[in-house]
Amino acid sequence: LMQLNRTLKQKRPDYAKRHDKVIFQHDNAWSLVAKPVKETLNWDILLHPPYSPDIAPYDYHLFQLIIHGLSEQRFHSYEDTKKWIDSWIASKDMLFF
Repeated sequence: LMQLNRTLKQKRPDYAKRHDKVIFQHDNAWSLVAKPVKETLNWDILLHPPYSPDIAPYDYHLFQLIIHGLSEQRFHSYEDTKKWIDSWIASKDMLFF
């Protein structure tokens, strides 16, 4: 998460205009993560209701587009997969996110 925080600051200049605020939404293991995330990174925590995929808005837009992009891809290694995902994310403009 520390690396993500640094990368956000580096690659997204508008991040600073939001006063370094990120809303971190994650699964049910929140008790292990919430306090360190909030204290160390100064991110707000948005809990994800368990067993409620129908109300997880972040999944639909992003993952449907990734699935579509992956439909004809074949990877031979973890590194190939990571490179493709990094490239796919880098190809999106700021409005996409």
